[in-house]
Amino acid sequence: MTHGTTPNAELTSEVLHYTAFATTPDGGNLAGVVLDATALDDEAMVKIAAELGYSESAFVTPGPGPADGRSFTLRYFSPKAEVGFCGHATVATAVALGERLGTGDYTFHTAVGEVPVSVVGEQAPLKATLTSVAPRVHDVEAADVAEALAALGWEPGELDEALPPRIAFAGVRHLVLAAATRERLAALDYDFDGLLRLMRRLDLTTVQLVWRASDSVFHVRDPFPVGGVVEDAATGAAAAAFGAYARELALVPPSARLTLHQGQDMGRPSLLEVDLSAEDPRVRVTGAAISVPASPGQ
Repeated sequence: MTHGTTPNAELTSEVLHYTAFATTPDGGNLAGVVLDATALDDEAMVKIAAELGYSESAFVTPGPGPADGRSFTLRYFSPKAEVGFCGHATVATAVALGERLGTGDYTFHTAVGEVPVSVVGEQAPLKATLTSVAPRVHDVEAADVAEALAALGWEPGELDEALPPRIAFAGVRHLVLAAATRERLAALDYDFDGLLRLMRRLDLTTVQLVWRASDSVFHVRDPFPVGGVVEDAATGAAAAAFGAYARELALVPPSARLTLHQGQDMGRPSLLEVDLSAEDPRVRVTGAAISVPASPGQ
């Protein structure tokens, strides 16, 4: 498939179903994608997202850029409310557009800023790389960490001291907590309401739970109670934030590629590639996406 400028008549108002950060239907994070949402108001979009039940769905309208079929406005809705930015739905949307309008570069205008996306591949599964907005990493109060650990049922001694807690932002905020062992990460059974209260107070989108398998390979999990979802199978926004975290704490060289494995403990394995550049503070996140059949009743 090549770069093209097929008219946007190719785009549809029907709900498409994709899984992102995977190459098979049984992996990745599911997202609904509406490539022509011009006729939908906020109420209709949140209703569609709620009926789908995916952690997020993306709704696309023409962007403010040149009328070349490469500029779009994206809005994201969880089953509960609008979300400022969502990585897996961005990748799913980019691949859906790439399949219809051709591979190459797109510009997505989101509530958190402009997100360039590049789509590559000759045939399915295509891969998309998103470039985050400028990231930030903040300290987190010890009392807030203690509250998060209590909600998770984790003991302070189960944290990896080499990866201290931080709040990381690359469009939306995530609390990064590192487990000392793979077993601790695998045993996730948390107080949904308790974690939800903390996340609302700190304006968090997910809690990024990580375990470092090697210098550049990490296993991650992302509770998402603010979206009405127990856990994400793949979280591109958190992956971008974690890339900024890893660079800020000098866990990796200034230019590096991180490999994040997510969803394995849910039975939906996902692969996220995170690229850092010494010349650019932004973070790039890459993953494949494929179209999947709708679930019965959708």
